[in-house]
Formats: sequence, structure tokens, C-alpha cells
Amino acid sequence: MYALQETIRPSADLRNHYNEISRQCREENEAVIITVNGRGDTVSLAYEEYKRMKSRIELLEILAEAEDDVRNDRVAPISETFDDLRKLLQEG
Repeated sequence: MYALQETIRPSADLRNHYNEISRQCREENEAVIITVNGRGDTVSLAYEEYKRMKSRIELLEILAEAEDDVRNDRVAPISETFDDLRKLLQEG
């Protein structure tokens, strides 16, 4: 399982120590939770980590849809699926 390290910092640090927070996100692969009045407000993380998280979420959504299709008997034999894909590729 994947666990992203987290650090909590006040919003003033974002203004006063941006370079340090940016380095922390990129080099230490940490998510920095920015608080306002002691409550979580935003999260800062490295752009590469954001892209990885987004890709994982998209994959999980696809898998959840596929699982729902199987659960609700919306499936077709694999041979039909490949036949359909071959037709699409030949048309394109």
C-alpha cells in the first residue's frame, strides 16, 4: 500500500517559506497541509506526485466501473470484444 508522508504548516509559512515548502514537497515527496486558524485548508504536493495520484484515481474509477459492469451482468464474451476492437482499428 502507498502512504504519502504529510506535514502540517500554517498558512503564514506558505508566504514566508515557500521555497522550503516546495523543496519539501519535491525532494522529500511529502504532502504539506496548509492550515488557516488551525484547520486544514489546502494541500501542496509536488507536480509529479499530483500526476501519479491523478493517474491512480482514474485507474480506480475505471476498475470500479468494470466491477459494476460485472456485478450487473453487463459483460460480453472476450471474442466479441476483440472482434469489436479489430473493426475499430481497421476503420481508423
